[in-house]
Amino acid sequence: MGISNVISLLGGVALFLFGMSLMGDGLKKVAGNKLEIILWKLTNNPLKGILLGTAVTAVIQSSSATTVMVVGFVNSGMMKVAQAIGIIMGANIGTSITGWILCLSYINNDASGVASILSTATLSAIIAIVGIILRMVCSKMTMRHLGNIFLGFSVLMFGMQNMSAAVSPLKESEAFMSTLTAFSNPLLGILIGILITAVLQSASASVGILQALTITGAVNFSTALPIIMGMGIGASAPVLLSAIGTNTNGKRTAFIYLFNDLFGTIIWATIFYTVNAFVHFDFMDMPMSPISIALINTIFRTATMLVLSPFIGKLEQLVCFIFKENPEELEDIQEIDQLEERFIAHPALAIEQSRQAVCSMAKKARKNIARSISLLSDYDKKHYNKVYSKEEIIDKYEDKLGTYLVKITGVELKDSQTREVSLILHTLGDFERIGDHAVNIADLANEIHEKKIKFSNDAVRELKVLKRAVNDILDLAIDGYIENDMSKAYKVEPLEEVVDHLCYELKTRHIHRVQSGHCTLNQGFIFNDLLTNYERIADYCSNIAVAMIELQSDVFDTHEYLNALKDNSVKEIDNAEFRKYFEEYKTRYSI
Repeated sequence: MGISNVISLLGGVALFLFGMSLMGDGLKKVAGNKLEIILWKLTNNPLKGILLGTAVTAVIQSSSATTVMVVGFVNSGMMKVAQAIGIIMGANIGTSITGWILCLSYINNDASGVASILSTATLSAIIAIVGIILRMVCSKMTMRHLGNIFLGFSVLMFGMQNMSAAVSPLKESEAFMSTLTAFSNPLLGILIGILITAVLQSASASVGILQALTITGAVNFSTALPIIMGMGIGASAPVLLSAIGTNTNGKRTAFIYLFNDLFGTIIWATIFYTVNAFVHFDFMDMPMSPISIALINTIFRTATMLVLSPFIGKLEQLVCFIFKENPEELEDIQEIDQLEERFIAHPALAIEQSRQAVCSMAKKARKNIARSISLLSDYDKKHYNKVYSKEEIIDKYEDKLGTYLVKITGVELKDSQTREVSLILHTLGDFERIGDHAVNIADLANEIHEKKIKFSNDAVRELKVLKRAVNDILDLAIDGYIENDMSKAYKVEPLEEVVDHLCYELKTRHIHRVQSGHCTLNQGFIFNDLLTNYERIADYCSNIAVAMIELQSDVFDTHEYLNALKDNSVKEIDNAEFRKYFEEYKTRYSI
């Protein structure tokens, strides 16, 4: 085997990996990015997780890719470690499907007549022609992605043909035959399987190479079995690398992948070779074919799942024992959602995680407003400092989410996903500014405390009414956003108008009290600043609700909508609803 054969073999491996990637990406795009959401949502029991892990991996053609995705789920808190174990076990079975697909590349190319149509060369050429036509002629993205699937399959088949052709001369090499025979030693075979797969970072590619080597006639059962066992362990290399920089749960999940294949190899190698020592199986010297390699790979992976699935709880306990919780890290996870960079390639997941993060941010902003308002009547320095510390966290949310959302817009999105990203971007700044007003109110509370300022009974009563209205508009806007409840969104703007009227009325009344001597000028300034903050909070709540309404209408023009609403030029039903709620809130918050 000369240097040209080695280059041809490596070229075949490169084409194989590229074809597999192209085909997997195309399949994901045709599925509309729904696979990841399904994987995340439908894993509430181990059996379902195993089935879903198998199905998703069979589609995307990579157990490592599925597991890396799952590591991201767990790292971000979207999934528990126990849920991930079933998916990982299923992923190990799903990845064996590639071996069966590769068997197609060994259909006899010398066939004649009708059978020649099914030969690898002809089949690959036909699929490639269809693929390039779909890719270049069709304008619909779904058809273009389908073209990528066909092209990926053809490239994958061509890569396998190159690999087979490159290793074909080895059947004449006695040195190769003796080297390959050495791998029948179980320990050495497992180690070589680990090494090859760790280097290629793909168990499917390793299986493909082994299938290609079967044409030399030197690969028998005793050689193939330990190599296949080692391939599963080697495939954990990219998963373990992906866990670098993750939290404790992310590392636990990555090591589940390693332990699943490691324990499967230890258990079945021990059982098989112990029994063989006494029975001496006749099939140990049986020559392997591409189909028998695919069959052994699937049987081994399925058997591993069957023997380990009853011990999912024990596997979780093991990784929890190895990677113990860090109390400081736990607090960070509770305070700041970790946005997974690896989800950018899966927009449905990235958007869902962004939505969860912005909802968490909204809740924190609302809670901080409540914390700051409570300081007005019950000042506490510790709580005052807490308002500031929580505001810093809210600011971090805005920074992280803003950067993350910009990255999401850099990938291909469906129209509905583009609108979702637009909504989050429109509302992100409003939630952050609501948090800013918590700090402003806390500063006013601090000034009231330090200067020992007391408001008149009338002023206190009026502020209580306004505070109730502000709390209610916050609840309507934030709960409506979190629950995607349009009925709550439509109630926000009428209440915002009432808050505006209240603030105007309260300012007028307080000016009269200052002028009549019932209140001092100092009280007047602080009272006015409080009203301004309350009014601004209501304005931002209005922005959030209107953004939701505009998203539903597929138009983002907040000012136009508000102006039309107040000028009675929106559709009659909207205006009637507005007037109805406005009168209701005006009565409820009368002073």
